[in-house]
Amino acid sequence: MASKFFLLALLAFSASRALASDPGQLQDFCVADKTSQVFVNGFACKDPKTTVVEDFYFSGLHMAGNTSNKQGSIVTAVNVAQIAGLNTLGVSLARIDYAPYGQNPPHLHPRATEIPTVLEGSLYVGFVTSNPENKLLSKVLNKGDVFVFPQGLIHYQKNLVNIGNNEAIAIAALSSKNPGVITIANAVFGSKQTISDDILAKAFQVDKNIIDHIQAQF
Repeated sequence: MASKFFLLALLAFSASRALASDPGQLQDFCVADKTSQVFVNGFACKDPKTTVVEDFYFSGLHMAGNTSNKQGSIVTAVNVAQIAGLNTLGVSLARIDYAPYGQNPPHLHPRATEIPTVLEGSLYVGFVTSNPENKLLSKVLNKGDVFVFPQGLIHYQKNLVNIGNNEAIAIAALSSKNPGVITIANAVFGSKQTISDDILAKAFQVDKNIIDHIQAQF
C-alpha cells in the first residue's frame, strides 16, 4: 500500500512539474531592445528605466496604403517592429487596403490567428483546412463584418467592387507580436534558391515549361 501511495505521489509531483508555467507577464512590460546582442526567442527587454511613451505608440493607420502593385493590395503592419512595447504581449494589428478587384493573395501566418474587420467595401474571404480534407470555408463580408483565419491555415481576401464604392479597407488583429507571413506563390515559385521545376511539375501535375513560366514572374 505504501509503495502504491509513493508511486501516486511521484506521478502527481511529476505532473505538477510538467504543467507548471508562467501564465502571464512577470512584469508590466518588456519593451524590445533591438540593439541587444543577446539572442532570444523574440527581443531582449531594455531597461524599464529608459522606457518612453513612444515605445507604445504608432501613428499612420488613418492613411491609405499604395495599392499600385500586381495584387492591388497593401498591408500596413503594426507589430513589434513598429511598436517596441508590443514585445512579449502577443498581439499586433494590420491595415489592409484593396484597390478595385484587388486581393491579398493566398498566404498564412505561422505564428498567429488573424481576425479582420471590414471598415469599407465588401470582401470575399476564405481559408482552407489542413490535409486531408483541404476544405474551403469562404464568405462575402460587408462593412462591419468580422471573420477568423485560424493560425497557420492558408487564407485570402479579394475586394468585391460595389457601385459607388470601389476601394475596400480592413483592420486585422493578430495573436502575436510578430505573426510572420508566408505568401504561397512567392514561397513556392520565388524562393531565393529556386525549387527544382521537376519537383514543382510533379507536385502540380503540369509540364515543366509551365513551371518555368510561372517562376519567371517572380
